[in-house]
Amino acid sequence: MVKRKKTYQKYHKKKSLSLLQIGCFALLLGFLLVAALGTWSYQTYQREVKQADDARQAFIEAIVPVSQDLYQETGILPSITISQAILESDWGNSELAANYNNLFGIKAGPDQESVSLPTLEFENNEWITITADFRVYESWDESIRDHANTLVYGTTWNKDQYRALLDATDYIGQAKGLQQGGYATDPDYATKIIDLIRTHQLYQYD
Repeated sequence: MVKRKKTYQKYHKKKSLSLLQIGCFALLLGFLLVAALGTWSYQTYQREVKQADDARQAFIEAIVPVSQDLYQETGILPSITISQAILESDWGNSELAANYNNLFGIKAGPDQESVSLPTLEFENNEWITITADFRVYESWDESIRDHANTLVYGTTWNKDQYRALLDATDYIGQAKGLQQGGYATDPDYATKIIDLIRTHQLYQYD
């Protein structure tokens, strides 16, 4: 009787040890799985970041040449043109830019090819959505040149509307000149332009 009890105790001890080993193995397997998933997620995140960075750099490089050419003609710094294009078109991804080559949200005049789209405007200290008619262009270069003409020749009601921008010789002064000329309704427009130029070192193209 005593002998059987000892045998049972030995069997129970071995069985308990086996369950403990299984538990440790399962815990280790879970840890390795979590680590592997974490590594995969991080690598996926890194790839997505690189793809986004590459796409942004490609957008910049696509509009640098025409921006630099226009600087020779108008005095508008490439960093200003590029940063405005980034801000206004979301790196060329907005519907207006991607489908209609309008990088700057330029409104259409009479008898100009146009498309009606919703847009945000800052009025009475709040953002509101309106629908407006925007110009349609054949290419980004055409859009950039039309944008430069607007800044150089002003509007039909004020040909010197952007004189402060044209008189400035650095990107800070030109950004503030845009704000002073009422280019955008956003009260933080100049700050956003300056931040984009500094963050992405767009001054290197000036």
